[in-house]
Amino acid sequence: MKILGIETTCDETSAGVVKDSRLVLSNIISSQAKLHNKYGGIVPEIASRKHLEVLPIVAHEALLQAKTHIDDIDTFAVSKEPGLPPALSVGYAYASGLALANKKPLVEVNHLESHISGIWIYKNKKNKKKIPYPYICLLVSGGHTQIRLVTNSINQRIIGQTLDDAAGEAFDKIARLLNLSYPGGPEIERVSKEGDENTINFPRPMIKSDDFNFSFSGLKSAVKREFEKLNKFNIKYKNNKTLYKEINHNFICDIGASFQEAITDVLVFKTIKAANTLGINTITIAGGVSVNSRLREKLARACHEEEFSFYYPETEFCLDNAAMVAARGAELIKN
Repeated sequence: MKILGIETTCDETSAGVVKDSRLVLSNIISSQAKLHNKYGGIVPEIASRKHLEVLPIVAHEALLQAKTHIDDIDTFAVSKEPGLPPALSVGYAYASGLALANKKPLVEVNHLESHISGIWIYKNKKNKKKIPYPYICLLVSGGHTQIRLVTNSINQRIIGQTLDDAAGEAFDKIARLLNLSYPGGPEIERVSKEGDENTINFPRPMIKSDDFNFSFSGLKSAVKREFEKLNKFNIKYKNNKTLYKEINHNFICDIGASFQEAITDVLVFKTIKAANTLGINTITIAGGVSVNSRLREKLARACHEEEFSFYYPETEFCLDNAAMVAARGAELIKN
């Protein structure tokens, strides 16, 4: 069975072909990150217009790369929710048109569920995974932060989630505060490598709560207060441009590293806590923030200490992409 997936939930326009629910034949992604960079975040109207412009080209390229004709596609899958409504409508309309014109089924896929399916998919057989059920998944993306209990290929249950900002959203907002580029996650990680994560002891919100929920708005406010306080101190060096530039750079790196350390501490602690509480010894991670090397490193170390198995997607399948949408569609059809 071959499925063509369509993904337009946010600022990535993607189409991909998956065979037998796991093998990725193609996964074409057109990113709008540079387009939205000057706004410091996603502008829904601009995103939807760009999707409309490039989606037919991306879908055509996905078929070419997969060496597959449209007649050989058995089913079409599309992200229906959650996401930016104007962007979602473009992908849904296009996928519906393809399904109708080719007289093939259309599977509506939950975008967050498809991120978890992305853990399984592969282009090369050496990267094929066999993850035992049930397992805990830390789902961290730009718009959502959740801990899910995955009992089989169909059933997933949210057991913890953010009560305000998502982790990815917090990364973006702190990056904008520090005058870094969009998207913020990679920028914070970049400057953190030059900083000292022990410089500022930021709060770890809700780390001692009895549940598996998160809250990052307080952490974001703490970073803002520290930024304003230290920035006033550095202002006196403005006349010495060389010294000011060096101090400012070091300050941004230290505050970025300290923030990253705080948010990843909470994410790792709550995930391990969920696994121990439910008696599950397999942990996975998914979503755009899962590419953060510091988060992966700390979660892998914690899993090793607890003697848990740890799995994560290939980097290409962490970000929004159509291959994971097609894989989720295949899972739904098979069941």
